[in-house]
Amino acid sequence: MSASKSSLAALTLGAIGVVYGDIGTSVLYAIKEVFGSGHVEFTPDNVYGILSLFFWTLTVIVSLKYVTLILRADNNGEGGLVAMLALASQSVKDQPALRRTLLLIGIFGTCLFYGDGVITPAISVLSAVEGLEVVSPAFKKAVIPLTLVILFALFFVQKRGTAGIGKFFGPITLVWFASLSLLGLAQIATHPAILWALSPHHALGFIFSYPGTTFIILGALVLCVTGAEALYADLGHFGKKPIRLAWFSVVMPALTLNYFGQGALLLRQPEAVKNPFYLMAPDWALLPMVVLATLATVIASQALITGAFSVTKQVIQLGYLPRLQVQHTSVKDTGQIYMPFVNWGLFVAIVLAVLLFRSSSNLAAAYGIAVTLDMLITTVLTFFVIRYGWKYPLWLCLVATGFFFLVDLAFFASNLLKLFDGGWFPLAIGGAIFMLMTTWKQGRAQLNAALRQDALDLPSFLDAVFISPPVRVEGTAVFLTAEPGNVPNALLHNLKHNKVLHQNNLFVTVRSHEVPWIGLDKRVEIESLGHDCWQVIVNYGFKNDPDLPEALQQVRSQGCALEHMTTSYFLSRDIVIPSMGKGMMPWREKLFAQMHHNASAAAEFLNLPNNAVVELGSKIEI
Repeated sequence: MSASKSSLAALTLGAIGVVYGDIGTSVLYAIKEVFGSGHVEFTPDNVYGILSLFFWTLTVIVSLKYVTLILRADNNGEGGLVAMLALASQSVKDQPALRRTLLLIGIFGTCLFYGDGVITPAISVLSAVEGLEVVSPAFKKAVIPLTLVILFALFFVQKRGTAGIGKFFGPITLVWFASLSLLGLAQIATHPAILWALSPHHALGFIFSYPGTTFIILGALVLCVTGAEALYADLGHFGKKPIRLAWFSVVMPALTLNYFGQGALLLRQPEAVKNPFYLMAPDWALLPMVVLATLATVIASQALITGAFSVTKQVIQLGYLPRLQVQHTSVKDTGQIYMPFVNWGLFVAIVLAVLLFRSSSNLAAAYGIAVTLDMLITTVLTFFVIRYGWKYPLWLCLVATGFFFLVDLAFFASNLLKLFDGGWFPLAIGGAIFMLMTTWKQGRAQLNAALRQDALDLPSFLDAVFISPPVRVEGTAVFLTAEPGNVPNALLHNLKHNKVLHQNNLFVTVRSHEVPWIGLDKRVEIESLGHDCWQVIVNYGFKNDPDLPEALQQVRSQGCALEHMTTSYFLSRDIVIPSMGKGMMPWREKLFAQMHHNASAAAEFLNLPNNAVVELGSKIEI
């Protein structure tokens, strides 16, 4: 029992560090942006109304939608938009048109995650370093250079993995939330009546008195729920109970106290609106708070970068991106990975965002559209999961998701007002990645169609070969093929040039499925083709780590004497030639050909031993 409690405490502390880093740093800029927008007249009633809106936004979107409802929609214990997408597509698999539509919507939402992944580290670290301007105006010129140095250091250490520093994330973030609470309590003590803002009538009163203003400031109000999607995305790492416990016992109370503390300060000193978070702190604590805030924002950014690696790996498994180089940074935790291309691509985009917008206030204008659209997509996918997957009554599904849909839609519509002030930036990033993903998916479909068109039937081919069999050599040959039942090009080239056939021959197709995990009992499907030849299908979920040599150990039970030292892997290295025809537009075909050329080698992706791989090239027109 004590071990169980200890484990729960450790997981809860970990969730505080990883899951809530992003939402925990929103106190740096959320109140400042709402009151600094110039849309809200500075009166005590309005301060109460805005604080009440903050509290009830956290309650409705985070506590009710994500913590209570969305966390229930786990896909074999996994969460996140990719897991939700897989769950929704499985729920409507008997409706192909609807399934295709949901897949496109879900993939677009995943692309928006990258737009969010650029803005969040930029706005978080920049807002923390801007605290130096409160210490002394002389530091103003150092804010952007120092922000870029911190961001570079963060991305530079990614290749070393987070195992070493990860154990400090929880304790540092816990200190951060404790500091938020203390700063807030100190200000609330000077004006205890501010706690009346907890009552929803203040929020409703503001909405009914200023409906137009309320709609406009929703774009800034949404800043208080940045990172809410992380609750669901990190479900597989921590589980529901630790995430819920961390939210209700530590995070929400700390955020509420700090927001209300900022409100109490503004009632006393309206001029503090230029940076209410840092101006809450006494002079002696200002510099330590800047350091602690910077650490907290780096941790929040780290969680998002790690998330970008995981999501990219899952999307590759689902077939929407070419294989990319994946490096495992931990021998104990297979989930800890580093992807150089994603890492430095994100860094370049973040540097561009910092140099383009130059302040957290300007970045706040860019923030929101991607996040609220992602929230909207999550709500839509949830409806299909609980209606078609869980078979709940239609009226209950409409009530459960309809309310959140209207709330998300209001926030999204308000953020559209910021489209030309910077909102275009994350949308442009998401749109560009969506174009790449759909080009790759469609290009792969065309490539496979071209391969099928020219393919020979494998059983018939083998029967013909063994009428007058070639020389058999010792060992096992593993031929990878995209479609089971077709003759791999590598086999044709091997027979043509080497004029030999191995003693054992495996024709292997690797398939990725729309479920997070596939167990070892369902990993391999084997069918004997005679003459010591086997058709093998190897199945992986989008969170499994492909390891083909390990998976093929299961064929021994079928009588195939597979030995590691005498096994060769034959791969076809297809060169794609774009051609005029009915396929994609010429520029997309050229783009696909380039993506295909630059894709990481299948041998590396499938963890094949370097000294046992033979690649045989062929040209294919699409």
